[in-house]
Amino acid sequence: MAAYERRFPTCPLIPMFMDSDTVSEFKSEDGAVHVIERRCKLDVDAPRLLKRIAGVDYVYFVQKNSLNRRERTLQIEAHNETFSSRVIIKEFCCYTVHPENEDWTCFEQSASLDIKSFFGFESTVEKIAMKQYTGSIKKGKEIIEYYLKELEDEGVAFIPRWSPAVAPPAPVSIAAQPERPVSAAISIPAACAKESHSSKEALGAPGSPADPLAGTPDDKLDADYIKRYLGDLMPLQESCLIRLRQWLQETHKGKIPKDEHILRFLRARDFNMDKAREILCQSLTWRKQHQVDYLLETWSSPQVLQDYYTGGWHHHDKDGRPLYVLRLGQMDTKGLVRALGEESLLRHVLSINEEGLRRCEENTSVFGRPISSWTCLVDLEGLNMRHLWRPGVKALLRIIEVVEANYPETLGRLLILRAPRVFPVLWTLVSPFIDENTRKKFLIYAGNDYQGPGGLVDYIDKEIIPDFLGGDCMCEVPEGGVVPKALYRTAEELETEDIRLWTDTIYQSGSVFKGSPHELLIEIIDASSVITWDFDVCKGDIVFNIFHSKRAPQPPKKDTLGAHSITSPGGNNVQLIDKSWQLGLDYSMVASPLICKEGESVQGSHVTRWPGFYILQWKFHNMPACATTSLPRVDDVLATLQVSSHKCKVMYYTEVLGSEDFRSLVFSFRGSMTSLESSHSGFSQLSAATTSSSQSYCSSMISR
Repeated sequence: MAAYERRFPTCPLIPMFMDSDTVSEFKSEDGAVHVIERRCKLDVDAPRLLKRIAGVDYVYFVQKNSLNRRERTLQIEAHNETFSSRVIIKEFCCYTVHPENEDWTCFEQSASLDIKSFFGFESTVEKIAMKQYTGSIKKGKEIIEYYLKELEDEGVAFIPRWSPAVAPPAPVSIAAQPERPVSAAISIPAACAKESHSSKEALGAPGSPADPLAGTPDDKLDADYIKRYLGDLMPLQESCLIRLRQWLQETHKGKIPKDEHILRFLRARDFNMDKAREILCQSLTWRKQHQVDYLLETWSSPQVLQDYYTGGWHHHDKDGRPLYVLRLGQMDTKGLVRALGEESLLRHVLSINEEGLRRCEENTSVFGRPISSWTCLVDLEGLNMRHLWRPGVKALLRIIEVVEANYPETLGRLLILRAPRVFPVLWTLVSPFIDENTRKKFLIYAGNDYQGPGGLVDYIDKEIIPDFLGGDCMCEVPEGGVVPKALYRTAEELETEDIRLWTDTIYQSGSVFKGSPHELLIEIIDASSVITWDFDVCKGDIVFNIFHSKRAPQPPKKDTLGAHSITSPGGNNVQLIDKSWQLGLDYSMVASPLICKEGESVQGSHVTRWPGFYILQWKFHNMPACATTSLPRVDDVLATLQVSSHKCKVMYYTEVLGSEDFRSLVFSFRGSMTSLESSHSGFSQLSAATTSSSQSYCSSMISR
């Protein structure tokens, strides 16, 4: 055992064994039994593509070592924590003394592997697991002998056998300290076992000052209260909850969260007190700053959400968890972001989470057992490349970041149904932002796999399966559809939100005037970087250009528009290209001009050939005059009336990607194109045109 313990917290002889943390530890009073549980971090030798699809760089195993010095046995049990809903790995090892020769050690080992599903890579995962397991068996004896020799080199050649102590010191009992006061924060009234919320609130009453990290034998919660409201807790976990709550009562100025909420943060950090306290304090500050506790009373969802947001609560699952249904494939994500802005969309998602917490409390009372999380059912029928609209994905990632930080351990299970072949692309983008403990709760079904054994009926009663999934229960979730562009809001309108949860916004706005284009500067350090953009022409017709210059333009100047005798309240017009610059000498055009009509949405990218300064330009489009007559055309007259002030409006978003990131995205895109060849988007048509410039030999892709 002394040699074996030297493998922790990490072992250089096992390259894939990166690190380990102690989760729990127990030692008997006489020292005969020592049980320690560790969480081990492994870097599995797997293809990079498989890791990207799975969304993990490392996998985690839980290992429990039970040493019994009295019986002279060491038992080692291990199981995978990562992807435990998809792959089940169990391993058991046992070291014992040979019954006929006490100088011999017997070793037995067994393991099992059960792969339920893994994104279509089941056979690959099986081969990887068998390879890793076989390699570890071959090196097991070598590693033990290495550490045995290390002990011998240090002069440790013999460790005395355990024997009971003759006069063990008497343990300090509670009775030995009758004068010690018991704080109100620790003493749980008997009424806690009742099903009244008032008795639960009594737990949050401030008590007398005490050391927040001092756990004493009388630090116990009422057993009935634990069973009724918190669920199974190990003694160490119970102690962590009491200490953290007591620390909050003594230091936190404001509302003390309920035990269930504190417990979520402890579970999210594997009951590491310091880590849980840090994220809990940050969350409490965030809730107070943005008045989240009053969100359900103050937030009223706009009509566009009620009509086009395809999500809603729907009964509960078999475990009593509230069930939330989201028809993501039918949602116009771009339309919602453009019509609502990120702030309103985030507030709506937060209100869903707050409602989920409330429903968990209700279901706890209804079912008579602790329910602290909910189940989410996501239907992906209709998902295609339009959902990979980059600003929308970025907004989604930011929402995930806020939810992960402030609502840990609230998702009990996520059922993803009818996942199309384009889904791995979205999963690759989103999964790295989702906590490992959350990812392992995902169950993904392709096509109609959810209808058979092991599918939806294992988690939801047949009577409440929604009608759009083949069930008999009417689901009142909106069917979604295209958000009318008439509901889109400008950047200026979105910036007038009263209370901001984010300090910035994805979209910027620009005003374009006749003779005064709007320009954006992007500095490129590394050649072969990729400039991506997405913009909407809100008013008028414009010409979109991309230029390159080796020297930096003068600091941006906003056109006062005095020369044009035009007033532009709130207009944002920035010009970078100096009037004295000559095209072809001071700067060059790197892609063919693109004429964009009012109401069009344009997405595109440009692979840069050189470092330097790139300028994106939106320029007023002059209507060509009729060649055969000097009289104006009817279309020209209508266009002049439509844009009487010679003003155009664009809302745009840009981002610079490294070449490696862009290649990974294109690779995933191409891998999913097979499923898109026959699909038709109800929101937009995707068309790509590749152009090249003789001046730069770079490629650009622009799509409407």
